[in-house]
Amino acid sequence: MRTLASAALLFALVTWQVVVRGPLWRADVRVDRAVAGTGPRWLTEFLADLGNVQVALPVLAAAVAYALWRRLRAAPAAALPAMAAVPLVVVPLKAWIDRPAPLDAALSGYFPSGHAATAAVAYGGAALLLRACGHARWPVPVAVGLTAATGTGLVLRGHHWPLDVVGSGCLAVLLLGPLAWLSRRPPGPRG
Repeated sequence: MRTLASAALLFALVTWQVVVRGPLWRADVRVDRAVAGTGPRWLTEFLADLGNVQVALPVLAAAVAYALWRRLRAAPAAALPAMAAVPLVVVPLKAWIDRPAPLDAALSGYFPSGHAATAAVAYGGAALLLRACGHARWPVPVAVGLTAATGTGLVLRGHHWPLDVVGSGCLAVLLLGPLAWLSRRPPGPRG
């Protein structure tokens, strides 16, 4: 519960700073100007592509299939609505906030990042499902690593501002809340 409250407060703070162009927004712009376009293009593009639906969604689908094969029902049922909620939440926020793109001010609708949210929900959801199946240690750190790599690639490629990625991470925590709760419950009888 504390994690969800923290994510909601951080999302509200980041969103407010982006909207009013406050001190965090100014720091965000400075950081972006310093790092956008750095790093090997092939690597940063690969990392950014980890947030594409064509890459992230099959990972979640495989975890859902595995959880169903393991006869878990509630956790897979919570994973799919979380993923479906990403565009339902992100698209209206992008339209409302109307943040310009980092490298082209003529483009807008960049906060929060849909690619970062897709990666966080897909990889996070897969990790929580694997945890519910009894794989307790490795899935969550792998999901955090893949999500962080995606956000890093998006920022280094100049596709998103750093706060776009942070905001998406907060949204993902909120969207994955029900699945996180279900994945901690002991599994019911198999049969």
